[in-house]
Amino acid sequence: MSQLYEMYKNEVVAQLLKSGRYTNRMQVPKVEKVVLNMGINSAHEKEVLAEAQQELATITGQWPVVTYAKKSIANFKVRKGMPVGCKVTLRGRRMYEFLERFFNAALPRIRDFRGVNPRGFDGRGSFTMGVRDQTIFPEIELDKIKHNLGMDVTIVTSANTNEEAKELLKLLGMPFSS
Repeated sequence: MSQLYEMYKNEVVAQLLKSGRYTNRMQVPKVEKVVLNMGINSAHEKEVLAEAQQELATITGQWPVVTYAKKSIANFKVRKGMPVGCKVTLRGRRMYEFLERFFNAALPRIRDFRGVNPRGFDGRGSFTMGVRDQTIFPEIELDKIKHNLGMDVTIVTSANTNEEAKELLKLLGMPFSS
């Protein structure tokens, strides 16, 4: 198992139980899934979609699913059924391995990084942040990049409030700015 999962089981659960909010180990919030979404600006170019799929697969170790437009939007030159991006949903072992690499290797590589903005919570315990450049991940080879593609990283927890989710992510090692 991942070192992050071992730390969660042994240290984080114990610290959250000591806080007094929870009476049972089963009440302690946990990370349920991580969703990476990569939108594509130019839907007409097939190689951009293939590149986005390949890079998401390299980053996560899992092949992404192509997402399609639900309706036509003339101003964006998008027709219903056109590919507009790709996404990956990580659970279990791959999720904890990705979070460990994301917290310890990728986030510190962001230029002028002073911590993650804590305003990315949705009110129900999920946290979403945008990454402008895929080159922060050490798996990506800089020589092979043709297009600069950003992505959204959503961490879904079983916490009921933003405060519980923030405390959980902070104990797991997410560097929040103050």
